[in-house]
Amino acid sequence: MFSDLRKFVKGLNFDEIPEDRKGILDVLVHYIQERHKILPVNLNFICTHNSRRSQFAQIWAATAADYYNIKINALSGGVEVTEFNPRAVAALKKVGFEIESEGNSNPIYTVKFDRVNPGLKMYSKLFDDSVNKKRKFAAIMTCSDAGESCPYVPEAEIGIPLYYEDPKIYDNTSLEKRKYERRSTQIATEMFYVFREV
Repeated sequence: MFSDLRKFVKGLNFDEIPEDRKGILDVLVHYIQERHKILPVNLNFICTHNSRRSQFAQIWAATAADYYNIKINALSGGVEVTEFNPRAVAALKKVGFEIESEGNSNPIYTVKFDRVNPGLKMYSKLFDDSVNKKRKFAAIMTCSDAGESCPYVPEAEIGIPLYYEDPKIYDNTSLEKRKYERRSTQIATEMFYVFREV
């Protein structure tokens, strides 16, 4: 893991997670524990636009799983295609991810957390996009709109409502940068808690 990113991870504080929130996260912990015994673990983080929260969750889940040496497939998607929001990308760069992009409309970002792995290919896509075609997965709803738009996700073994406040509401305000960084940190903390518990 890149040194700046490792330093950030070491500073995550699991005590900041409220007990009722840990109850929701523990459902995900249990799913991974049980699924890991028999078949690959597929986690599909779903948000309306697949631009901010679901992207954060996919990246932090993949990073945490690698850190704790737990094999999973971290995926993400939405019910509409937009783009991986540049503000979210900037928040990830700040903590030590190396990120490159290609293309202009809905660009593809290669997100790396170390020099060993090839990097995650991140872009906005539908939850049932061909790259997400995994049989038997957990559908993890990172926003309530996605849960309302697609209450039934075909082939999902379980649906977990893991909602996060959308940092988009702070776009073009003086709080924008801080709120994106805070949401990324919250999701990082929760994903590292999950994989530590597994």
